[in-house]
Amino acid sequence: MFQLTVTPASALADEPVHIQATGLPPLQMVTLIATMKDDKGNLYRSRAFYRANEAGELDLKRDPAVGGHYMGVHPMGLIWSLQSERPFARLIKRDVMNTPFWITLDLYDSVYIHKVGDVQPKASQVLQRWFSSPDLERVPIREGRVRGALFLPPGEGPFPGLLDLLGGIGGLVEYRASLLAARGFAVLALAYFAYDDLPNQLEEVDLEYFEEAADLLLAHPKVQKPGIGVISVSKGAEIGLAMACYLKQVAATVCINGTNAIHEFPLRYKDLVMAPIPSHPERMQVNVEGAVRIRHFKGDPRDERNQHSVLPVEKARGPILFVVGEADECFNSKEYAEQALDQLRRHGKSSGRMLAYPGAGHLLEPHYGPLCYMSWSRGLFLPMLWGGEPEGHAAAQEHSWQEILKFFRQHLVLGRSTL
Repeated sequence: MFQLTVTPASALADEPVHIQATGLPPLQMVTLIATMKDDKGNLYRSRAFYRANEAGELDLKRDPAVGGHYMGVHPMGLIWSLQSERPFARLIKRDVMNTPFWITLDLYDSVYIHKVGDVQPKASQVLQRWFSSPDLERVPIREGRVRGALFLPPGEGPFPGLLDLLGGIGGLVEYRASLLAARGFAVLALAYFAYDDLPNQLEEVDLEYFEEAADLLLAHPKVQKPGIGVISVSKGAEIGLAMACYLKQVAATVCINGTNAIHEFPLRYKDLVMAPIPSHPERMQVNVEGAVRIRHFKGDPRDERNQHSVLPVEKARGPILFVVGEADECFNSKEYAEQALDQLRRHGKSSGRMLAYPGAGHLLEPHYGPLCYMSWSRGLFLPMLWGGEPEGHAAAQEHSWQEILKFFRQHLVLGRSTL
């Protein structure tokens, strides 16, 4: 009697599950297939081939996959190796409050490399991957110029406050903010273009908008004073680093695969205007799948002519954690982080730290999220090449997510928070 178990069957998207099978013939080769649809109905699938032990048991915490979308012992491999059947798709959870991702696991008693057709699985289980916890509160924000969504943990707080900034995707993206709130933070997912009445295209970075958002967050009665944290990625990490340099409200900053200078659009703050470093579109490359690689598109911050655009990281009041993927094909992010750390050291500061991950690409997500190697991106005529290889990227996400949580818990005053 084949039996497949998943424990727990319902969990937060950043929590591990334990997948086991029993009742198999001794040493039987089997196929495990994971299937999931995103909020738009796009299908994602992964598969791995395993051999049962002599007792007819399979345990993904112990037993190696011998083939499929990954090899070796990877207890969550079926989740992080999910691939879209639609080319150039990026998995984004839109409805974070009301529905999980439903993932179906099917067990077959042979090796199926292609679609299984009409063959029925020997056992199946469905698991739920949630992006919010019970009693989490989502508050739409439309105050002054600020647009976003505030996520509050249950209870009176006060809770450490975070601003969450994504990159060139635009709009309002909430899945990381809601997961962080499930971990005890009050998190404002902040839109800054292509949402509501905000500009449809990013033409300049007005740092006063982000300061208004920081003040709004700090004014909330459930948010701890006196400072907030910023978690940011890609273009958002450029803005996040600028916030660390110029805004007194920022007490700790995480920059994921960002830059150390102003690129593409000018940055304005009160009387300050920082012009962007000139870009080099002639350096863009197109790979064999038709995706564009812009790793060398940006101008060099080390060039003497570009020093006016380099962010003064030595002015940051709080610590900065740089998280970089060494297989990032979008930004030369490790080099940018090293330049920022050198700049801090030259000014006698040790407030910066870098986590660098071999095999990790540009889009580092909360862990167990599938690698997005390339996808369509706003404003580009070709898909964007993000980079990364699945196993290295998955390992980076698992480690960096825990380090990010530790970083904010260490550097934001906890008080009566439930963290």
